[in-house]
Amino acid sequence: MSEFTTVTRKGWGTRSKNSIGGAIFGFFLAALAVGLLFWNEGRAVKRYKDLKEGAGVVVTTDSASVDAAVEGKLVHTTGEAKTSGPLSDQQFGVSENAIKLIRSAEMYQWVESERTEKSTSTGGTETTRKTYSYSKTWKPGVVNSSNFKVSNGHENPAEMKYKSTTLVADGVTLGAYRLPEFLVKQIGGATPLTINSVENATPEIKATGKLHNGGIYFGADPINPQVGDIRVKFSIVQSGPISVIAQKQGDTFTTYQTKTGGKLSLLDRGTLSSDQMFTQAHESNKILTWAIRIGGFFMLGFAFSMILGPLSVFASVLPFLGRIVETGTTIIGFLLAGVVWTIVVAIAWIFYRPLLGIAILVVTVGLTILIIRKLRSGKAAENTAPPLDTPPPLT
Repeated sequence: MSEFTTVTRKGWGTRSKNSIGGAIFGFFLAALAVGLLFWNEGRAVKRYKDLKEGAGVVVTTDSASVDAAVEGKLVHTTGEAKTSGPLSDQQFGVSENAIKLIRSAEMYQWVESERTEKSTSTGGTETTRKTYSYSKTWKPGVVNSSNFKVSNGHENPAEMKYKSTTLVADGVTLGAYRLPEFLVKQIGGATPLTINSVENATPEIKATGKLHNGGIYFGADPINPQVGDIRVKFSIVQSGPISVIAQKQGDTFTTYQTKTGGKLSLLDRGTLSSDQMFTQAHESNKILTWAIRIGGFFMLGFAFSMILGPLSVFASVLPFLGRIVETGTTIIGFLLAGVVWTIVVAIAWIFYRPLLGIAILVVTVGLTILIIRKLRSGKAAENTAPPLDTPPPLT
């Protein structure tokens, strides 16, 4: 590993101007977070309604034969997903009777990592020390070394000779039904495929490739890789039991159009009932909803911290004061994020689910008022002077 360090200094005036620009970007980021949160609540409710509607109308049918009685309906069926023939990667001479044949290629390359340390001196001048470290590792795509801080001595090849690719079988069937491409792509569960020979590969691969660790290695020594060496491994998605919920259309399936205008289709590995599939879909919807909610909260937190950022820069003429203000603005930023996050989610629920949204908003306002009253009563108690004892009368 090699390292390179740069030191730059910014005066108080430059930092103040930059912080104002950061505050402007903070407003943009906050607006983006609000929009994302509002959209997410609508998406979650819509998906919930789609799944609820689907669970109420789905009909289970046997995949062994095409049932004309359920034509155009949302159906649930299970069975073995099978292919009509093998998939072949002709370049590497790999052929397997599988639903998917996945080639994963990696190249040994230089990568750059950056570590930043900042310090502020009296007067508000900020010194930034950046240390760039270079190491070699395996990467699935080309790392552009021309963007490195120090590219000399850390050059990577401009392209990979062998790249990753996924082959998907045509004519995948589920009993008497043909599976459409959009459902085939949803079939997961890839398992590693060990390559034992390169005899059927192209002449170039036969001449330069080496069998190593279940894959094919391109380079002088797999134990001591050099920049530009490539390793290729394969995996397959095998035939097996799957469960499908989709709209029947002849001897195949299409997405089901819900009353809200949504599209509904589900596919899972294994033999599952319709109830199990809808339960899993609801859980996935909840996980995605909370992931976006949490992401939106942190976006708001960083946005408000940036908006309040100029305060810490202005105070940094005295370094210790700048650090105190920076900590305070960060805390306040995330507190504001919590308030705005709750209000946005509540308003979104008022828009999409009025009763629950109003309840959330009322609780939020009530808690805010209670906190403010508690804070005011505490300050009032501190500011009230204790009564003086009445001195005894003189005799």
